[in-house]
Amino acid sequence: MSQTLIFRGARILGREAADILVRDGRIAELGRDVTAAGATVVDADGLVALPGLVDLHTHLREPGYEASETIRTGTRAAAAGGFTAVFAMPNTSPVADSAGVVEQELALGEAAGYATVQPIGAVTVGQKGEWLAELGAMASSRADVRVFSDDGFCVWDPLIMRRALEYVKSFDGVIAQHAQDPRLTEGAQMNEGAVSAELGLAGWPAVAEESIIARDVLLAEHVGSRLHVCHLSTAGSVDIIRWAKKRGIAVTAEVTPHHLLLTDELVRDYDARFKVNPPLRREDDVLAVREGLADGTIDIVATDHAPHPHESKACEWQAAANGMVGLESALRVVHQAMVETGLLNWEDVARVMSATPARIGGLDGHGTPLETGQPAELMLYDADARDAFTEADLRGRSVNSPYLGRELPGTVRWTVHRGYATVADGVVVEDLAVREAEESK
Repeated sequence: MSQTLIFRGARILGREAADILVRDGRIAELGRDVTAAGATVVDADGLVALPGLVDLHTHLREPGYEASETIRTGTRAAAAGGFTAVFAMPNTSPVADSAGVVEQELALGEAAGYATVQPIGAVTVGQKGEWLAELGAMASSRADVRVFSDDGFCVWDPLIMRRALEYVKSFDGVIAQHAQDPRLTEGAQMNEGAVSAELGLAGWPAVAEESIIARDVLLAEHVGSRLHVCHLSTAGSVDIIRWAKKRGIAVTAEVTPHHLLLTDELVRDYDARFKVNPPLRREDDVLAVREGLADGTIDIVATDHAPHPHESKACEWQAAANGMVGLESALRVVHQAMVETGLLNWEDVARVMSATPARIGGLDGHGTPLETGQPAELMLYDADARDAFTEADLRGRSVNSPYLGRELPGTVRWTVHRGYATVADGVVVEDLAVREAEESK
């Protein structure tokens, strides 16, 4: 049993207005003056209806780092941001490098009920880069893992990277690479450039990212396998991906919302909320990745949601952890950086934040069109709203957002997952799993 909802007058992908009837976990009808017995009718006049967002790059921290986030709190944050599915990165404790751990994550996501949690398996045992993890066992487990990454660590050894690409090819898997040459970034604290020189902080050169991407697209071409590049951040990286795609190499790439909007100038105040891996880059890089997303060189937006406890950020810059939370703010930042600038429309947003990440990750039932008969995975967004982003907007366990106090457009009004409202009129629904269990009796 699921809810019966009618969203009256929603703008489908920001275009024509229509009523959306959600019943039995699916979009039952689209049209004008839709009615249904017992339905809850929602005035959605002017709201933009989009497929539920899908994040291919989320850190949920459980098991092992529950002080930062749990699967329940992380998926609450996801729902607040309009997401109905997230891919959970493997840097947990224990590392998600075996069937047992990914199946545990899957079960915890199902119990929480706020979003589909699709585990990402580690490429190497313990993310140590020494030998391959149980890729086949994770792929054949109940978690049905198709994306593998050592995110947080680069698969630096080219032979291991080649073997990983060869292995996942047999079941149409993909290796998602954290492109960072460890030798070129040893001790690095921020983007290498004029600002790092002025501040006296060790620089993180663009070539450390670009050299790994260049190597890996050639390996992917040689093997004939799929490569995905995580959190691409430099103009040179965009050029390499553009070249690889023209050559026909099976490579996809993501950019984070913060790399679409923020620059290394923000580091001048040594506010550790702006410390992230890869680092915030120059304005020229920001413009280049925007262009790359607009022209299709970059395939998707992914949050790299990276929660940390207060003490990991409330310290001097050099000691602070890398990472920002981003699930709740992602759509609003993309709205500002890409839609308000005319580089994307709402149909494009649905493609880069829902349909394509679901396709890359092989996740069925998500990223589907807003059409009759499709699964009820959708969200409604007030694109006309505008206010300051505050801690009240955060629904996870950590508050290390770079946008606190910054004015952003838009707000998520409704999120619907598996036919249930997880966010109703801007408020995250409480005790969702309990309610679902009671209604299913």
